Amino acid sequence: MMLMSRHKDKLAEWSAHVLDTGLAEKVALVTGAKVTGANHGIGAAIARALASQGALVFLHYLRLPEDGLAEGHDQSLYMRNRALSADPIAEDIRAQGERAATGESDLVNPNNIPALFEQVEAALGPVQVLVNNAAVGGAPKDTITPLEVDSKDWMGRDLHPITAESHDRHFAVNSRAAALMMTEFAHRHVARGANWGRIVNISTDGAARFPQEVSYGASKYALESYSRSAAMELGRFGVTVNIVSPGPIQTGWLRPEDEADIARSVPLGRIGLPEDVADVVVFLASHQARWLTGQLLFVGGGHRML
Repeated sequence: MMLMSRHKDKLAEWSAHVLDTGLAEKVALVTGAKVTGANHGIGAAIARALASQGALVFLHYLRLPEDGLAEGHDQSLYMRNRALSADPIAEDIRAQGERAATGESDLVNPNNIPALFEQVEAALGPVQVLVNNAAVGGAPKDTITPLEVDSKDWMGRDLHPITAESHDRHFAVNSRAAALMMTEFAHRHVARGANWGRIVNISTDGAARFPQEVSYGASKYALESYSRSAAMELGRFGVTVNIVSPGPIQTGWLRPEDEADIARSVPLGRIGLPEDVADVVVFLASHQARWLTGQLLFVGGGHRML
């Protein structure tokens, strides 16, 4: 009887949270850097989705010039979006009655990371949900194969041999910055005696191997390793750490003919949308994911399966 009573109490507790993510008034920081940001695409969708659950959202971004962002592409809208600030997204969130703030900095510079947390705290309060959406990709595409064999990728863009610069350019943001962001988050979390926190790191479902973008894939694979270690280390402080690995997502970089070809490789029959990723991030940040940590979720309509 006592066991049944405890079970009923737990069931009642669980039921109370079924429709409540527990994110109201939680401070969330969504990062973006170089050619991926919280000013559009996946970062913007994540920020909007968290705000819709009542979270106080800080959108970090880094604008880039329009030229040279997508070598070999003709997606001018895609390139223009990457050169925008995140201010319009924050304004839209505030227009819905939620709180949002923005800040621009380059996470390649490690000194900008504690400064970013200070900025968030001044605007909204201590960070409780960290989404490492920052990524460096795009041109140049680096490869290990001699260019005499393959000089173009599958979209006709120029390939370049892997160099120390191309390696370091990717790892500086995709791996190092994310690791330093988690470290700064943990330091501040422990210092204030907090006992609840969420970290969600955005990888790619090609991280285990990414031919023709070898440094991008390898740097994301390193991010996944950092994430699992962080989950092991930070669990005792009430922090969960999980990984979202998107499949192909249309943020403007795919041409219509490419989108149709890729969709045929997706069991659910379409290319992903930024909102598909954002919904999973909200879940991992929510009360409902309280018993998940150190996990990787492929978010790609079945594009990759274990």
